[in-house]
Amino acid sequence: MDSFGSDFSGSGTGKMDTGAIMEQVKVQIAVANAQELLQRMTDKCFKKCIGKPGNSLDNSELKCIAMCMDRYMDAWNTVSRAYNSRLQRERARM
Repeated sequence: MDSFGSDFSGSGTGKMDTGAIMEQVKVQIAVANAQELLQRMTDKCFKKCIGKPGNSLDNSELKCIAMCMDRYMDAWNTVSRAYNSRLQRERARM
């Protein structure tokens, strides 16, 4: 019955390791960023490709959505690489 105590960290203090908390925050931020990317991509590609929503998509709509999503992801990746490169340069100056 002792296995259901309130100490989840294993350190005996009842407090989580700061590194573990930081990792959890990083994961949560990454998930939020991925959700935002997906939502923006969906909104933009839907507005661009779907003229009249119906029960199904025709071939031209499917092709448009696929191409739109590919372009959006390519642009996102390009911007992300440039941003990360700039951050690394800025950190190196400090």
